[in-house]
This record gives sequence, C-alpha cells and structure tokens, in this order.
Amino acid sequence: MVPEPILVAEGVTKSYGSGDALRVFGKRKLASRPALINASLSLMAGETLGIVGESGSGKSTLARNLALLERPDAGKVIFKGEDLTKLPESALRRCRRRIQIIYQDPYVSLNPRMRVGDAIGEVLHVHHLVPRDRITARVRQLLDQVGLPSAAAGRYPADFSGGQRQRICFARALAAEPDVLIADEPVSALDVSIQAQIVNLLMDLRDQLGVAVIFIGHDLELVDFVAPRIAVMLGGMIVEMLPPQTSLDMAKHPYTRALLAAVPSLQARPSVAGEPIAELAGGFPLSGCPFWDRCPYRYDPRCEKETPPLVDVGGGHLLASFYVHSGMAGVSALHT
Repeated sequence: MVPEPILVAEGVTKSYGSGDALRVFGKRKLASRPALINASLSLMAGETLGIVGESGSGKSTLARNLALLERPDAGKVIFKGEDLTKLPESALRRCRRRIQIIYQDPYVSLNPRMRVGDAIGEVLHVHHLVPRDRITARVRQLLDQVGLPSAAAGRYPADFSGGQRQRICFARALAAEPDVLIADEPVSALDVSIQAQIVNLLMDLRDQLGVAVIFIGHDLELVDFVAPRIAVMLGGMIVEMLPPQTSLDMAKHPYTRALLAAVPSLQARPSVAGEPIAELAGGFPLSGCPFWDRCPYRYDPRCEKETPPLVDVGGGHLLASFYVHSGMAGVSALHT
C-alpha cells in the first residue's frame, strides 16, 4: 500500500492588493497582484523538501499559505487527508499547530518583553499540551533539545545572540508538537560561522522526531545539501521539481540553470540578469512563462502568451518550459 502524503497543495493561488486603484462599476477598487499562482506539491511524513528561487519568487507566500496563516484565494491545502481551506477558524486552530514555521529573522520573531520560558510555555498552555504543573519541566526539556541551558528560560531575547535566538524559535515551534516544520530561510540572517550549527540542529531534530521539513532558501548549494527533493519557484509558480536524490546539477529548466550559473559563492544570494516581469509590470502575470523576458532560449510565441504546463519528463522530474518540452516526446502534462 502506497503511503499518503502528509501535506498536499493543489493549485494554491494568492493575490494581494497593489494599492493601484481601478474603477469597477463606478466604484474605486484596489487592483490585486498575484503572488502565488497554481502552486502544487506534496510532502510525505518525515520527508525534507527544499524550495529555492530568487527573492520575491513566492517562496514565503507559499509557506504562509501552507500553514494557513493566510487563506489561499483558490486551491486546496490538504493535511492528513483534510482540506484545511474549508475549515472554520475555530477548527483550523486545532490543525494549524501541527504545521509550524521558523522565520528568517530571529531578532523579530520573539517578543522582547517576554521571557524565553514564558514564550515557549505559552504554546504549551494555549494548546493544552501538558498539565499546568508540568509546563516548566517541559520548557526545560525543549531548551535542552535545542542545545540551550535551562537557565535560558528566565532570560529575555535581548540576552542572546542571533544563533541562540533561532534555537529558541526552534524550541517554541517544537512545543506545538508539529508534524510539519517549515523553515523559511532560517539561517540567512545569521553569521556564516553559526549557519552550519543551525542547519545541523534542524537535521538532527528531523531525524530524532520524524517531523517532515520544508526547507526554503536562496543558497542553492545549502538547499541541495539539506533536501533530497527540490522545487524551484519563479513568478509565484513552481517551474521545476527535481525528484529525490537528484542533484541541482541535473536541473533542466533555463531559469534553474541560470540561477546555478549566477552563484559565485555559497553565501551569495542568487539573481539572474534583467528585471523580472513582476518588477516591470507591478505583479506576476497570470499567463505566459515567468522567465520568458530573460530566457536566452525563448523562441516559441507561446512563451509570452501561455503558461507552460508542469510535465513529468521522466522519473518524477517535473518541468514547466516550452523550450525543454519541445525536445521531449511522449511526456504527459500534469496540469493544463
């Protein structure tokens, strides 16, 4: 029997108001900007999935929608067989704690006026995870699990370094007993000397607890090291999905190849020459390849007008590129 994914996104789409005013039937209305377009993925229990892409490609928006911190405008987010997008807020709260996010900047993720022990203990209390008289002991256990002394519970975030604060954020997330942990660029705000420690901590916790992990980053080499399977995002879309144990060197999409060529060192934030369509047009287009204006291989008139379907080109390697598809026969479209 094939196991079911623990988390599935189906055609998740999200737009935000741009601040630009339109006239609709004589009334002033804010225009919307697509930030996530028809994003689909699945995550197995205990698996690590990496997500890479330029800044502004939709990675963090996808993370917030997967955790239902924001409700998608369209599509489904299915957790353990239940569509979270259909749940009322009261029922959603019960499921939301099982999908936790660790954010990029530990300096703004913690309340500076709340002691560390209270910040972690609040999660335990709100979700009734342990009896009240066991909260202190459980907080100490969580701090030990992330490599911090129990005395840290009585101190404030300002007393800690960036790496230590991120460990506190890990402890707070683990307090909710999650099944899925979304790490949204968890080391990009830290010193290089600390980054390896935090990544190793994440991998150790994954192995010890069996939690599924979505690791989001801009450091392609790091994501390739952490995650056996990798999704590449651009313009709010997933344009490539590499199957398990496939190196980024095996990527075929022109955008992914351009990202790899643009990285001069492990710590550089990758970018591709030219302005993305979103920067020029004030939002992601709903049609057309999101890379057509910068792609050196564009030749097909469909590139600008039609969205390439995400197709399986063999072994679970998914691609959305008319250029690549034109050289591949017999592939079947997964989405149209």
